[in-house]
Amino acid sequence: MLERKITEYIADYTSGEDRLMRTLNRETHLKTFYPNMLSGKVQGKFLEMVVWMLQPKRILEIGTFTGYSALAMAKALPEDGLLYTIDNNEEIESFARRFFAQAEQGNKIRFLAGDALELVPKLEETFDLVFLDAAKVQYLSYYESSLKKLRKGGFILADNVLWGGKAVFSEKNPDKETLGIRKFNDFVKQDSRVEQVLLSIRDGLLLIRKL
Repeated sequence: MLERKITEYIADYTSGEDRLMRTLNRETHLKTFYPNMLSGKVQGKFLEMVVWMLQPKRILEIGTFTGYSALAMAKALPEDGLLYTIDNNEEIESFARRFFAQAEQGNKIRFLAGDALELVPKLEETFDLVFLDAAKVQYLSYYESSLKKLRKGGFILADNVLWGGKAVFSEKNPDKETLGIRKFNDFVKQDSRVEQVLLSIRDGLLLIRKL
């Protein structure tokens, strides 16, 4: 009860969504099987604020889903900024592309369909910011791949690092996603190439800076 009240209070005191983002949020909940994968109002606004603060020229997102987080970040990109977003779910591609086409900032988004581990090494870009929000069992592989493309002093934001508390509390037989998140968190904690802070926003965001 208390946790729900706090969550509602946080959302109430966070700036609201624009019309397109509200529509995307609603349609995701009506038309997809796992709407909880959506970043949502609070996390979306946080991502937008991060981009306003950093003013990155190039953003890489691994895990598009319905496009909410990509649109949130693209809203704050400078005029010459680009966001590359990658997803291998063909069923969701048309959904995301439809909203990108409607957005004022849609021309700043490059949607790439396929396996991020194959596509990222081929990108001839150096990124200022990376947002990881794809298959949890591959988080460590996504991290290594994107870190190579990240400039010194650049940032990675990894979503779902608390994984509904499963990353924190031990279980007898944890699922493979939980094991993937734990392995990722433990690796980053010991990685001398970066420094990091774990934020308790939504399902946990790990903010990582490349040294």
